[in-house]
This record gives sequence, C-alpha cells and structure tokens, in this order.
Amino acid sequence: MTVYRKMTKTLLIMILLVAAAFPVNVFAANGDTISIEFDSSAKVELTVGQSPKQLKVYANVEGSASKRDVTAAATWTSSKNEVVTVLNGQLRPVDTGTAMITATYNNAVASVEVSVTYPFKELKLKRSTEGNYKLGDKDELLQITATAIGGASATSEKDVTKDAEWSSSNTGVLTVAAGKITLVGEGKATITAKYKGLTETFKAVVELPYSAIVLKDKNGTAVKEMEMLVGDSPVQLTAKTKTGSEGQEITLSDGVEWSSSSESVATVKNGEITILAVGKAVITASYLGVTKSVDVYVRAPYEALLLTPSGDQSLFLGESLNVTAEMRNAVNSTSNETASATWTSDNIMNATVTANKADAGNAFATVTGKAVGTSIIKADYLGISKSFKVTVLPTLTELKLDKTELELYTADSVSLPKVNGTKYDASKLDISEEIEWTSANEDIASIKDGKITGGKAGTVVLTGKIKSGSVSPASASAIRSKTVQLNVTVQNKVLVLLGPDMPLNVVIGEELKLPAVQAVLENGDELDVSDSIKWELSGSNAVLKQTAASKTIKGLLKGTASLKGTYSNKTITIPVTIEQKVVKLVVEPAALDMNIKASKSIKVTGYFSNGKSANFSSAMNWESSNPAVASVNKTSVKALAEGTTILSGSYQGIQATVKINVVPKLLKITVSENRLSLAPGAGKGVVVTALYDTGQTAVVTGSMVWTSSKTSVAKVNASGVITAVSKGNASIKGKLGTKTVTVSVSVK
Repeated sequence: MTVYRKMTKTLLIMILLVAAAFPVNVFAANGDTISIEFDSSAKVELTVGQSPKQLKVYANVEGSASKRDVTAAATWTSSKNEVVTVLNGQLRPVDTGTAMITATYNNAVASVEVSVTYPFKELKLKRSTEGNYKLGDKDELLQITATAIGGASATSEKDVTKDAEWSSSNTGVLTVAAGKITLVGEGKATITAKYKGLTETFKAVVELPYSAIVLKDKNGTAVKEMEMLVGDSPVQLTAKTKTGSEGQEITLSDGVEWSSSSESVATVKNGEITILAVGKAVITASYLGVTKSVDVYVRAPYEALLLTPSGDQSLFLGESLNVTAEMRNAVNSTSNETASATWTSDNIMNATVTANKADAGNAFATVTGKAVGTSIIKADYLGISKSFKVTVLPTLTELKLDKTELELYTADSVSLPKVNGTKYDASKLDISEEIEWTSANEDIASIKDGKITGGKAGTVVLTGKIKSGSVSPASASAIRSKTVQLNVTVQNKVLVLLGPDMPLNVVIGEELKLPAVQAVLENGDELDVSDSIKWELSGSNAVLKQTAASKTIKGLLKGTASLKGTYSNKTITIPVTIEQKVVKLVVEPAALDMNIKASKSIKVTGYFSNGKSANFSSAMNWESSNPAVASVNKTSVKALAEGTTILSGSYQGIQATVKINVVPKLLKITVSENRLSLAPGAGKGVVVTALYDTGQTAVVTGSMVWTSSKTSVAKVNASGVITAVSKGNASIKGKLGTKTVTVSVSVK
C-alpha cells in the first residue's frame, strides 16, 4: 500500500510539471480556436459624424498557420454605447469619450480602445491688424493666434498656434513661425496656417515707413557729395526723412545703420565721418529698407579747388549765375579765391565769365549765356584748376508735353513723357532733360531714375518744371515759372478674368443679359468688373445692345458667335449659341430610387417651337435640394446618404425636377427558424431580419412575399405565420427584392 501511495504521488508531480511546461493549447485538438485578435491592435480614433468604421477579428486555429476571419460570427460589445456602438464589427461614433470594444468567439476574447472626438470644422486666425504692416512694427502687432473649432465638443475652441503648420508665400517680404511674423522687406505675401486638414489664410502688405532719406550737414543743407582733406576734423551728417510726400521732416537717430564703402579712406559712426587717407568712400545710411548715399572725395591739403555751384549748368539766353572758387589751403580751412583765380570760357561766343574783384571776401564770378551752344568754364589758381560745362538754351515761350494722359499698371514703370519748348520761330526744342518732376501723391505714382513707377491704383497729377539750378533770380527767364501737367492713371494688373463656365444660349428674338465677370488682381483680390468690361461680338447671328441701364445680347439667326470681353490687360472669350425657343422639356426618369454610393444618369429632351428636338441633358445646371443625400454633376447623380432630395434645373427658363429617394442596400436577410415540425392544425410565426450596407438591421417579416410549395401540407400568411394543414413536407419561401429565405416544414 505504501508503495502504491508513493507511485501515485510521483505520478501527480510529473503531471503538474508537464502542465507547467506546456500551455493548455498544446493539448487542444486540431481545429480548435486558440485565440482571437483584431486586424490592428492600435487605438482607434473616430470623429462624430464620420461613416461607420469596420473592425475585423481573426481566429488563430490549432493546427493551422493561417488566420480565420470570424468578424461576422463573433459577439461584439461596447463598454459605453453612449460613446460608440458596435454591430458585427462596425463602429458608429455617437459622442465624445473613450470606450472599450470587445469581441468574443468560442470563449476567446479580444479588446481594443476607441476614442471619439468631434471633428475640427473651422480654423480661425486672430491678429492685431487687418494685415497692413510697416517695417519696424512692434512684436505685439506681429503675433497671430490660430484657433481650431471642435475636439472636446462641436463648439469648443482650441489654441493650436504652436501646433499649426505656418508658411509665407513670399519669404522676401515676411516669414512666420508658431504664429510670430518677422518682417523682412517691402511687398505683399499670403500667410497660411494648416491644422488637421483645415487651412486658413490672410493677405499681408508690408510697407516702408518712410519714402526717402535725406542726408544733411550741420547747417541743414542737403549733401550730395563732399570734398575733404586728410586731417580735417570729423564731419557730422544727420539722416532726415518725411512720413509722406507732404509729411513733416523728422530726424532719424536710433536704428539708422551707417556704413562706408572704404574704411581705409573714411569711417562713419552714428553719422560722424572721420577721414583717414586719400581716396574715395561712399557713406551710406540705411533705415528700415530705405537707403541714401553720399560720395566723399578725400584729397591732400592744398590740392582742392572747390566751385559753388558744382556740376554742369544750363542757362537760357541772357541768364547768368554767380560762381565762387574756394581753395582748401589748410586742414579744416578754406579761403575764397574767386578774385585771385583766373577764369576762362573756351567759347565766349556762347558764354562769358567775369570775376568781381571788388570785395575779396564776397567775390564771385558771373557766367552769362550769350548764344545757343556749350562752353567750358574753368577756374585756375596756383596750378590747380576746376571746370564745369555750361549749356546755353534759346529763349522759350511755352512748354508742351507730347502726351497729357498716361496709363500704367501697379508696380510697372514707364518713361517720362517728352517735353518740348517753343522757340521764337515756333520750332520745337526737346528739353526733357531739363525738367524736374514732382508727384501730387507718391503712393499712387512716383518718379524714380527718370521713370514713372506705379504704386497703388488711382489717379494722380505729375507736375514738370524747368530745374531752377543756381541762376541769379534777377536774370531768370520767364519760362522757368511755367509748368506742365501729366494726368497718370494707375490700374491694378489683372491676372485672369473669370466668367461663366458654360457657353451662352440665346433664344432667337429674345434678349439675354451679358454675363457677370470677376477680375482676379495680381495681389489676389477679386473685383466685379461686369459694368466696366468692354464687349465685342463676332458674326451677324446676334447683336449687342448696350445702354447706360443695361447690357444685353439679342439672338437674330440660328448659329454661333463669339463674345469677347476686355478689361485692363486681359480678355475673356465666351462661345455663344443662338437657337430656337424651347417649348417643352421631358425628363427621363422623373424619379429615381437609388442605393447609397450608386450613380445614375438623367436624360433631358427639349422640344423646339418648330417641332424639332434636341438633347439638353448637360445644359440643365441641376442643383440638389439636399446635397448631403445626393449630388449631381451635369447628367450624373450620385447617392451619398439615406433620405430624399429634389433635383431642380432649367433651360430657357423652363423648370424641371427629379425626385431622388436614397435607401440603404440590402445585403442579406435571415429567418429566425429554418426548420419547423408541426402537428396538423398547429401554427407558428417566423421573424425575418434584414441587414443593410450601413450596418443597420430591421425586421421585415411583413414586407416579405411569402409562398408555399404545398399549400395542402402547410400555408403561410402575409405576417409570416405558418399553419400546418395535413401530414407531409413543404417549403415556405419568403422574398424581399432579390433576397430569399426558406423554411422547411414537416407536418406529422
């Protein structure tokens, strides 16, 4: 007995060791389910309102390396039906939250977490300005906040400024990152924010805060060039500007960047120029994108003779100008040597020069124009000379432009007009080079480098006047007080003209209003130009009728024509068909029953007043009263969701409608019992359930068409109740659409 007990104990220990070493499924029979798993173990994220999402579950079967799809056979449950429901693996989001979806098959269980949120439906951008910036703006004006609507609820707002993807259409104007704008230069750019498939943009315009910089010396005189000697004391320049063409002049200090093209010749710091060596240096002041430069010529002491005024001069006959000559005779020192200098003219027939030696301190030389032509006026002193050219012009009685009106587009440049002066003999003299132009509004048009440059759209007057120069006021010719005016119109440049997508159909004898046209400008803005566009019509089948009150096209003869519209720098061409009047439209079919995702075509036949017909299917411009149920594109209708909608269209004012009824597609029907055994006189009802492609189910027993193979054995009524009549076997068949179920009945 003791031996048997020891053997039993040993056997039990061995069984426990084997059970620990080998899982239960090792002993499972071939064909048994070991475990089940989803097609993906990742957390499922859904949004409220999206289409159902199908989960699939697969079984790992003993003895097989492949997995078996058991989605339809598994039992599905949701831990929170108020968040998400599940039917045959189809997940339908209900409300925001988190739930666990569990599938059970043959005692095997698998679960996956599902998170439901509301979709982000709108992205809003909040900014401090309307999109107009100036270089130098403070940081608080350059911050954009991006807010997404959705997520926790349909109306909740989430700050996604740091998570959004930001971009600029023109990084030479501005850049943007995490909602922070960095201004780079003058121009236009579109700022774009993207988040979760949503996009929002706005247009930004960056302007220079000032129109120009003027460099002035300590006396307040504008400096164009400077001549200095080695050893001269530092010279202070001040940068000044105006906020506009009529603005008050202000002094710039902080933020001005000064530079020298040759620091071995001259350096500059905060506008103070320090001379180092002989040579030339260009001193430049830069402020918020605007620059101004002055040439500095550095010479050795006692080698510079300076003439005032400097540079070439122009005089009319009889005019004169006073010139002084100063010698840089020591470091930081000049002396008036006009009286001591020798003055000459290389052509005294054209111009003479006479020095006034009465008062050496205030001495000056007078240059007088004597005849039309040019002369070189030179001053010599101690072996140093300085000269300039004098051009003597004939006496003029009036000024005239070769054009008084001029048009250009924004950002374009055109040459200044030619200006002619009228001489005593009535002949003309081109004096365009002698004219100095000013603009009444530099924001609309400005003069740069001898050209007119368009700014913003508008009309402005440019005024031209002969340069005053340094002519003595007492001798000034009367022509210098005269002016010419040029009217400049700046138009927005058009990228494209947008008109109707379809050709115009005009009925013979009737008038049709000319189409609306939108102009897309270069800056991205859109402008309705329907009233401003100029129309032309080809052929004689139709005629344009344009009055102050309306613009129409009237059909004359059957045929075709081409309608051409011109606005600014662009044209648009629209085909025109002139046809007989349609008296009746026939739509086939007049109503449609469709399944979700199905597509069908609509045919429309039109009958003319002369009895002939034509196909107008593509010309009806159909619109759906409920686009969420069904959409329409030309002749094709596509079902999108369960429900009803009315398609409405017209041709030549004749209305037509089509009723669309969209129902789910029936996938299958199942009966509660496939076999019945009844005694004669007994009855039993069966239930038929339908499954649709939307995942929905419905009891359709009463909608079935029921038949019995042997009514003498068993019969069935419209409610699905089967009644036994006499002994035998019969088949009861139910039909719904193309789907059928069968119940085998045995009567004993």
